[in-house]
Amino acid sequence: MGFGLAALNRLAGSPLLDRTGLRKPVENVVATATRQGFRVAGAAQRTFKATTRLGKPARLAPVPETGLFDLTPNDEQQMIVETVSEFAAKQLRPAAAEADDTMTPPDGLLGRAAELGLTVVGIPEELGGIGSERSTVTNVLVAEALAHGDLGLAVAVLAPSAVSNVLVRHGDAHQQATYLPAFTGEDVPAAALALQERAPLFDVFAPKTTAKRTPNGYRLNGVKNLVPRAAQAELFIVSANLEGRGPALFVVESSSKGVSIEAEPAMGLRGAATGKLVLEGVSLPASALIGGGKRDVFTDVVRSSRLAWSALACGTAKAVLDYVIPYVNEREAFGEPISHRQGVAFQVADIGIELEGMRLVMLRAASRAEQDKPHAREVALARKLAVDKGMWIGSTGVQLLGGHGFIKEHPVERWYRDLRAIGVMEGVVTA
Repeated sequence: MGFGLAALNRLAGSPLLDRTGLRKPVENVVATATRQGFRVAGAAQRTFKATTRLGKPARLAPVPETGLFDLTPNDEQQMIVETVSEFAAKQLRPAAAEADDTMTPPDGLLGRAAELGLTVVGIPEELGGIGSERSTVTNVLVAEALAHGDLGLAVAVLAPSAVSNVLVRHGDAHQQATYLPAFTGEDVPAAALALQERAPLFDVFAPKTTAKRTPNGYRLNGVKNLVPRAAQAELFIVSANLEGRGPALFVVESSSKGVSIEAEPAMGLRGAATGKLVLEGVSLPASALIGGGKRDVFTDVVRSSRLAWSALACGTAKAVLDYVIPYVNEREAFGEPISHRQGVAFQVADIGIELEGMRLVMLRAASRAEQDKPHAREVALARKLAVDKGMWIGSTGVQLLGGHGFIKEHPVERWYRDLRAIGVMEGVVTA
């Protein structure tokens, strides 16, 4: 069955379908088969080759310290946030319900998202990007703005940036020259950071996926779950327990032998088209290891991911607040708006209070990160607030809508399901 679906995937890319009018039927067959849980081969749409030689890795410089703790966005950041917010409102929000039902982003949506150039900002100029210094605060503001439209689609949009960010910060000269130029063009590859595994009490620092040394490099075995756009991804950064060393990160191309994908519909983040990444004896060259397998490299990636998830939680929590305020003001009971009831008004106020706390701690962590200051404590606090208060805000939003909060006519039930993912997801996005 896997071979059959792989053939269908290749057929779906043929220009002959456009001339014969069969593209849509074939795409429907592929989509239906994938949703039913069949295993398919990894996407193999391009070959990554080094297009330039680098004498040393290109890194972004830390942001200079100003001596002031001011989280007000500068003019450039404000312009970026306004642009992304408009995109989220006009493109993500209207498409979110359908994406949740079909478990896949709408056609063309991610292409339009790539036109925003989100990956280019974080890539140094030497590699075709426009980045000159770390932009962690800008990154979390972008994640927050996208999640205000829809959290699942925001994850799908940001997944390639997670891969490029890791390569910029920790990739060596060969890895950067091979992969990063693809993220600066018009056709940004689907890519994903895969740290999550299905295991009781999963510890991201103790992955079950194994990496064993071979005479020519490494051999990976294991399964990663809840990987965004897994069936379309051409490139993965995968965590594995490196024999004798502990957790490490590896670059895995989807065309590698032994890579396959299984559909994995989830309670939330359905618009991100999550799936399982199955690694069965995948042979990798020695150059696939990122950052020399150092523990601090792995820790930095996990910390950056948790910060990004905190920003996504803030964006969706703000969407809940913005939705329930007009609802409780317009919904009447006993001849007056329900917002006149203290029990309702106080809950709305509490949402606003908790949201401000979440944002402040998250932005402080991002500010310290981009200045290359210690930020482990701040990220831990931001994630703890995002997990606890984010889930509470989603639940309270459903409660404030009463029976309407339980039906799909209103998006709050979807936001509640998505916010529950903050506490279980590791990886996928980075700040």
